[in-house]
Amino acid sequence: MGLKELFHSVATGSRRRRQILTPLGLTIFGLTLLVVVFGGLYLDRLLAFPALLAGAMGLIIGVLLLVSGAVLCSWCVVRFARSHGTPVPFNPPNELIVTGPYVWIRNPLITGVFTSLFGIGFILNSISIAAIWTPLYIIAHAIELKRVEEPELEQRFGASYVDYKREVPMFIPRPWRHRRNPIG
Repeated sequence: MGLKELFHSVATGSRRRRQILTPLGLTIFGLTLLVVVFGGLYLDRLLAFPALLAGAMGLIIGVLLLVSGAVLCSWCVVRFARSHGTPVPFNPPNELIVTGPYVWIRNPLITGVFTSLFGIGFILNSISIAAIWTPLYIIAHAIELKRVEEPELEQRFGASYVDYKREVPMFIPRPWRHRRNPIG
């Protein structure tokens, strides 16, 4: 059984199974974030990289990125909660969410995480977090989304998801193209 099949069987399986596996999914996600941050700090020290942008400017940029990312993540979590699900792929809502930040991008929650990680890189003055580990994390997530989550969503939601995917970009909004759906 591949990851797509595993995610699909859990996402469409019993509520009890989804609730049991949700903390596992959150733990794995949290651990990957810790690897990015501590891996970046370790690499900075190991290779004696200079500070990314020391001083007030780096802190201001970092805080702005971190807060922006956290707000975007929070907005997404609220959308999931209103749809009686979680952002953890093991316990998703039963409906396709296409409102709120999902009007502009298909993966705003993970975009918020990426933004926050860049912010942490600036706050910690870490070249490795901002220029190596976070970009690698983005690439890994893009691959996982393309190979696992999006095929599972297509299987679960069919043409609705295919149309949504065709119309809405993965991570970076296109402000010049607006969807017809209202923002929720």
